[in-house]
Parts: sequence; structure tokens; C-alpha cells
Amino acid sequence: MVQALIDKAEILIEALPYIRRFRDKTVVIKYGGSAMTDEALRASFAVDVVLLKTIGVRPILVHGGGPQIGATLERLGIPTRFEKGLRVTDDATMEVVEMVLGGRINREIVNLVNQAGGPAIGLTGNDAGLLRVRTRREEGVDLGRVGEVVSVDPGAIRAVTDAGFIPVVAPIGADSDGVTHNVNADEAAGAIAEAMRAEKLILLTDVEGVLDGSGNLIPQLSEAEVAKHREEGTIAGGMIPKVECCVRALHGGVGRAHIVDGRVLHAILLEVFTDGGVGTLLTR
Repeated sequence: MVQALIDKAEILIEALPYIRRFRDKTVVIKYGGSAMTDEALRASFAVDVVLLKTIGVRPILVHGGGPQIGATLERLGIPTRFEKGLRVTDDATMEVVEMVLGGRINREIVNLVNQAGGPAIGLTGNDAGLLRVRTRREEGVDLGRVGEVVSVDPGAIRAVTDAGFIPVVAPIGADSDGVTHNVNADEAAGAIAEAMRAEKLILLTDVEGVLDGSGNLIPQLSEAEVAKHREEGTIAGGMIPKVECCVRALHGGVGRAHIVDGRVLHAILLEVFTDGGVGTLLTR
């Protein structure tokens, strides 16, 4: 019994320097994958976010919702097509994207965080011109209303965080003509992290992190090491855009970027407040 209490005290002592370091700092978290769908992971995530807020960190959540969009499209009989890993988004699909991302999912996450004891407010990239985008161009492919971020106006997020609330952002943005577009959630999170000069960008994924050629986790990568692993083919497939997002964020002024296994209970706390962490840390 006494040893168990001592072990708990040692955990708090290990966390103390990190708590001091990140107090009043901004942490942008991209929320998606299993952490959004598994009930135990959802509860774990919400508690992590509320704890961050309680000890003085300023969390900003940016969520995805690809599987939920796909399920809704199927239920409505609207065909889905992907090109180069991106959902082709025609007008009918965009209506569903706005309804699911900006409506149902955003509301669910706000409620989830509120129920865990944290005051959360939902936003979309359209609010106060938060995300300005242009149509993404891929050679030989018309993706429709898929946007890439051109600029970020963080005024709405600053107003929410300064008032003591946790922003929950749906990755939808408008172009110069006011036409809404679907935005990749990793990209949106990275752009917001840059605009807010965040101390950390955390991308929750359904993999352990960046793996080496033998399938072992690489706990830390510098930008030079990222280039080396890409040349060797170790970083490939869906991990490439995530790593690129992190590198861009680092160049944009973000302190550190993490690719974290969201399938682990309390993954955010383990990554931020322990020496080992549960993912891959990327640095300049």
C-alpha cells in the first residue's frame, strides 16, 4: 500500500518540470482515429485535455471525421471516391462534410470535454475567417472542394482561449469567394499551431509513431533524420504527410511536434508529462 503511494508520488515528481515548462503555453492537438471512436479512449482523451487546462496549459483541439463522413455518405446513397488519398468533394459531399464535421462531430467533442469538466466551445474554420483556403490542385486530378490552407486568422481562437475556454475546431475553410472547402485535419492543426506559435503540435494517430525498417518505434527524429529516412523508404505512405506537416510546423515557429499513438489510454499526458512518451518527437 505504502509502495503504491510512493510510486504515485514519483510519477508526480517526474511530471513536475514539464508542468512548470508548459504552464501558459499553447498545445494544439489533432484529434482523430480510434481516440474518437473507442469509448474508453474518448473518455481518456477528454480527461487528458481537461487536466492540461486545469494545470495552466492552453489546449486547442482540431478534429477529423473521415470515417463518420464516409458512413453518412453511404447512408444517404452518395458515392465516395478517393484520389491520391484525398476524398473527392463535390457539392453534395461538401454539404455532408459541413453537416458532420461542423455539426454533429464538433458538438459531440464539445459535449465530451464539457462532461469531463472542461469548458469547451466549438468553432469551424469559417468562423471569423479562421482558415482561408484555396482549392487544392493535384496533377491530373480534380478533387472538387478540397482546400489547402493559405492563411490563418487566429483572432477567434485567441478570444476563446483568453476567455478561459477550450476551442474545438472543425477543419472547414472558405476561399476568397466565400466557397467552403474540406481541409485535411492534420494540415489545419499544423497551420493553427504555427499561427498561435504553439509550444507543441500533437497528431494523434492509429499507429505507434514513426517506425524504423525493423518495425521499431523511433522515439525522436530531427529534420535531417527525417530526410534520411524518407530517402531510405522507412517513412512512406500515409506517414509522409504527417511528418511533412510536423516539419512545416517546426519551420513556422512551433516548439516541438509529436506523432502519438492515440490507441493508448492517456496518450497525451504520457507524451507531454513523462520522460519516455508514447510516440515520435520531431525537432529541428
